Amino acid sequence: MPRFHEDPQILNAKAVEIVKDLVAKEKVTPKDRMAIPVQKPAVLDPLQRSRWQEEVEKTFTPAQAVAEANRCLQCKNTPCVKGCPVNINIPGFLNLAAQGKFAEAVAVIKESSLLPAICGRVCPQERQCQENCTVGKSKKDVAQAVSIGKVERFLADWDAANNNGAMEIKPESGHKVAVIGSGPAGLVVAADCRREGHEVHVFEALHKLGGVLRYGIPEFRLPKSVVDSQINALQAMGVHFHTNYVVGRTRQLADMLKEDGFEAAFIGVGAGLPIFMGIPGEDLVGVCTANEYLTRANLMGCIYPGKNDTPMYRSKKVVVLGGGNVAMDSCRMAKRLGAEEVTVLYRRSRSEMPARREEVQHAFEEGIRFCFLQNACAVNGDEKGHVKSVTVQKYELGEPDASGRRRPVAIEGDTYELECDTVLIAIGNSSNPLLTSSTEGLEVNKKGNVIVDEATGKTSLDNVYAGGDIVLGAATVILAMGEGRRAARSINELLANK
Repeated sequence: MPRFHEDPQILNAKAVEIVKDLVAKEKVTPKDRMAIPVQKPAVLDPLQRSRWQEEVEKTFTPAQAVAEANRCLQCKNTPCVKGCPVNINIPGFLNLAAQGKFAEAVAVIKESSLLPAICGRVCPQERQCQENCTVGKSKKDVAQAVSIGKVERFLADWDAANNNGAMEIKPESGHKVAVIGSGPAGLVVAADCRREGHEVHVFEALHKLGGVLRYGIPEFRLPKSVVDSQINALQAMGVHFHTNYVVGRTRQLADMLKEDGFEAAFIGVGAGLPIFMGIPGEDLVGVCTANEYLTRANLMGCIYPGKNDTPMYRSKKVVVLGGGNVAMDSCRMAKRLGAEEVTVLYRRSRSEMPARREEVQHAFEEGIRFCFLQNACAVNGDEKGHVKSVTVQKYELGEPDASGRRRPVAIEGDTYELECDTVLIAIGNSSNPLLTSSTEGLEVNKKGNVIVDEATGKTSLDNVYAGGDIVLGAATVILAMGEGRRAARSINELLANK
């Protein structure tokens, strides 16, 4: 029986009372809205959940969604929209949600976003739409902003339960589009092009669909049933999916365009090539990239011992290097896979961490140890070539670098040994060169990212567009979606003129 931080029934009852009070008012004033407390979703108890794969944070109840939506001041200058990479009409859907008009609110979201159940769960709203929220700014705390993402998630889950996420499709156009990669950017392009009546084929290199949504984000943060529901909706629209299909190896992109009838193609293969530290000992047994670790867990089923044959290095003491969302996913997954001690080393302070605030907080609650202003400078092995410890270098913060964050400066001679048997490297990914190196004429930058026109998403090749992490480097789901929407518009305009 699951235990919760706070009783879900009590949380809902408080929301019900708030809604009753709002309904009783002849007019709800801005002062009334500012007085509504931030609604808290039910969250699983950390001691229990740290050994489970179940989703940690639950969806709002209808009353909570209505109460939270009523906190929106309906600002005329819509600062929240300016912070959204896909420019969702946030005040519009919050206004409808505040009235309990959930179907209408969902329709407003879908004008701009086709993956609200996913974005509502994993997007860093506190650094995008909610960072600009007037309510949060007036209270001088982004945590007090309107919980836009949580209301979006509720509406998406409500829609899936009541309407199956169906979308209208125009009559068949006779045009054919190839989408390479089934991550967030590819799924958006598939949906937008299919809605115009085009025949759309999605080619996925792995054996399951969803890209980083499937292999990179753990079940406890994004249930795979949510990803499946989004893909099922696209299949119901008539999108064709092909798995175990490596464009650049199974078939060349040029041949698909010249011989297979595709009039346009979108490259959304992500940035799946992990970056290493470049320190001694990275070749020892027990060192693993977060990419591989999470893929084995999320995609290949090692989170279910005995049900799959996927091998996984069994760990007692784990060290995770990095401070982003992937590092948080890795350290929390290690805990769930049985590690007794998990330590995160991050060379800046907590305030500089790029990971989402709530993910860091959840990790703290689950017993993850954080060592700030520290990083590994070597991995040490035993006589059998297995990891036995890391040498940790301590840092202090210097002047800001190009990212605006204060640069970590090593304190000479200040090191120590930290015992461990596993090291997970989570410092980022770069572009996999397979497709780009096998596609003649496709221009890339020095990092291997595909170069595109900023306005259209067009690559150096005719009728070929790209977006998402293969263009941006490792970014967020919502940014990848924004790239996909831009490219889909260009593809649809191209085909409309043929």
